[in-house]
Amino acid sequence: MSRVSNILCALLLTGAQTVGVAAQDRGPVTMLPLPRYVSMKASEGNVRRGPSRTHRIDWIFKRKDIPLEITAEHGHWRRIRDRDGAGGWMHYSLLSGVRTAIIETDMVEMKAQPDKDAMVVAQLELGVIARVQECDIEWCQIRSAGYRGWIRKSDLWGVKPDETLQ
Repeated sequence: MSRVSNILCALLLTGAQTVGVAAQDRGPVTMLPLPRYVSMKASEGNVRRGPSRTHRIDWIFKRKDIPLEITAEHGHWRRIRDRDGAGGWMHYSLLSGVRTAIIETDMVEMKAQPDKDAMVVAQLELGVIARVQECDIEWCQIRSAGYRGWIRKSDLWGVKPDETLQ
């Protein structure tokens, strides 16, 4: 089997939804794209200086579902960073492939359709965490606080500008 076939198999087996990522930007452990976004599965997670339990804990994330960006892999450890650029190493068991994003614009309008003229479904405050359902080139469909609608990708942290999700 060729390297490309192995990568495609790995993506199919993991249920990856990211489209259009270069084959050379893959994690050595999972063969998934690097960097990539995930969310925190646990309600609390230690962020360490290095990829093992013997490394010092620099801080503790205490917000379930917060989106994080994985920038490196080492065994069962993932180097992550948050939207402020703070990072460190976290055990993979604390992370989830469920996609979430943080609202980056205060009182952003959630639309019923991916169109600037569509009906407003809700307004979301800066810092709200939403579950990402799908994204096209400009818009993402999200769920938050019982509402479901579309937000411009530029108003979110947790989705790459050129990323599409289905």
